Amino acid sequence: MRVLVTGGSGFLGAWIMRRLLAHGIECVAFDLQAKPQLLHALAPEQADTVQWRTGDIAQAADVARALDGCNAVIHLAGILTPDCAANPVRGAQINLIGTLNVFDAARTARLPRVLYASSAGVFGPDDGAMPHPQTHYGAFKLACEGSARAYWNDHGIASVGFRPLVVYGAGRETGSSAGPSLACRAAALGEQYTMPFTGSTGFVFADDVAAAYEAALLRDVEGAHAFTLAGEIASVQTVIDRIGTIVPDARIDAAGAALPIATAFPRDPALERLLPNLPQTSLEAGLRQTVAFYRHALTTHP
Repeated sequence: MRVLVTGGSGFLGAWIMRRLLAHGIECVAFDLQAKPQLLHALAPEQADTVQWRTGDIAQAADVARALDGCNAVIHLAGILTPDCAANPVRGAQINLIGTLNVFDAARTARLPRVLYASSAGVFGPDDGAMPHPQTHYGAFKLACEGSARAYWNDHGIASVGFRPLVVYGAGRETGSSAGPSLACRAAALGEQYTMPFTGSTGFVFADDVAAAYEAALLRDVEGAHAFTLAGEIASVQTVIDRIGTIVPDARIDAAGAALPIATAFPRDPALERLLPNLPQTSLEAGLRQTVAFYRHALTTHP
């Protein structure tokens, strides 16, 4: 199997390719620029086997070229909430049109399915069952889910989209919800850090998200699915306390409003039927692994 991973330079792309490479799956990474540094840190023995192709996800011809020779695709390329808010038109070109380009290229290549990144941003702050986005980013992601259903109905292209809440882990250093990872890095480096949001939300360890994509890649899928990955619901103060347990002299606090996303999500039996026994790393274990990564990076590259 040869898998195209769009947005391969990003945090989640590196975690997913780490898993795929460990299982002998060939990976092709696509992004505006080839930035394999995180992948080298996560999978030093396999990172050099990845072929990099550069281009713009918003350009159909670039996407078609990237997919050439691949028989599967995991579509992660996009820009996050702050950039979509700053330039909604460009956000739509990348996040929505880019997704349509991936589905069209998959249709031309006769791929049976597309795996893609949605977001818990499709929900508003009060309801984790009925989508009601409060941001351009969430609105674009919800539109992608609708288009995925249309590609199934019109062309028989199956799909699975995942809606993770706050994903944390080594390398998650950009975006409005990067606070837990940045707090772990600051604690490992002995620096002070203020997480930019408060309240409660779901915290999902990066490798758990990667495992979900890997499982979906290896299953036969029919229909168009979108699944929420809520992780462990906890308060930001709990995250700070757990980091304090791991690094007793950590100087972490928090300020700002809560994230505009619901904190209660119904159990989805369809996810359990399609992808049973997905891993669920505890918050403490995930934070420990993240701190350990940055401590190792500090000793390796002081």
